[in-house]
This record gives sequence, C-alpha cells and structure tokens, in this order.
Amino acid sequence: MAKPTPARRPRTSPLASTPDALYPLDVVYRKAGVAMPEWSIIAPDDIPSPYRSMLVHDNDMTSTLERHYGGRVVLRALSTFSRGVWYFRRVLLVQEYTGRPVEMGAIRIKLDAFGPRLKAAIVKNEVPLGRILADGRFEYRSRVKGYLAMTPNAEMMGIFWMREPRTLYGRRTEIIRAGRKIGDIVEVLPQV
Repeated sequence: MAKPTPARRPRTSPLASTPDALYPLDVVYRKAGVAMPEWSIIAPDDIPSPYRSMLVHDNDMTSTLERHYGGRVVLRALSTFSRGVWYFRRVLLVQEYTGRPVEMGAIRIKLDAFGPRLKAAIVKNEVPLGRILADGRFEYRSRVKGYLAMTPNAEMMGIFWMREPRTLYGRRTEIIRAGRKIGDIVEVLPQV
C-alpha cells in the first residue's frame, strides 16, 4: 500500500474548523511526548474494504466493531487527564476473548454533559464509551468530520502488534447533544 503523504489541514478540508485533523490525538500524544504519525485526509471512497464499512457511518464504533468481530470489545486505558471541563483519554479497544487490538482512540469529552452515573462510568475507564452511552440511553449524535490515512509511528505499531508500518485508516468525529458539541474523537483501526 502506498504511504500517505504527510499533510496539514488543507483550507478546503471538511476539518477546516478544527485546530488539527488529528485533534484530540495530537494533544494526548504531545502530552505523552509521543511523535505524531504521518497522515493525510482522504475521501470515504478512497478507504479500502473492510475499513470502509467499519468507518464510513454515523454510528458509534463500539457496536460497529462488535458486529464486525462477532463479540464484545473491552477497553484498556492508555492515558487520561483533565483540562478544565474537558476529560481526555486515549484508549485501546480489544477483543474480549483474544485481547487482539481492534481500535485506538483519543477522546476529549465534556463531563458536565453527563449525569453522575455516566460521568463516573466514563472516568472509571473500564467500559468503551459507545457501550456506556447505549446502556445509559444517552441521546446523542455522532458527526463524522473527516477520514484519515496514516503511517503508524513506533508507539502505534507496538499497540497494534505490527512488524512493519502499513497504512492505517481512521476517522475524526464529534459527539453532539441537543445541538451542542460535547466531544471530539479520533479513531484509528489496526490492519484487518
């Protein structure tokens, strides 16, 4: 597979309203001192199968991944911190029965948008966000802001059990509730 061309936010990008197409992944990596991967913004039609069916939709990724892999996924927290009213976490979702990584995500979420029970579940970092919101019957909308191709950095290769860098695919979404943005997510899939 071709290596994506390194990019910065193009002026014509659907991500033009964000500080960076990899936000909040860029923030959590910078805080951890981890080098950013090379990346580019791509059109949904440029995402190969099976990644396209796993990324090009407005559903939560937890249920999408569980359908694709035929079983539950569980969360492993990689890093967390708070900045004002925002809670940041970088997580790895893995198959419950094998431990195999199925997604790495970076989330910035406004905790005061949730009641005490959901807020406590989020900061406990034991359950994927999609399952917390579904089980809590929390009404929201996911809005995809763009799709990404990236060459993984050394850290990403390690968490995805990769021997050599190959193009990975992901997306940047926002979580909307009652017309207000309450979260930002970057989700990256390992090789399938």
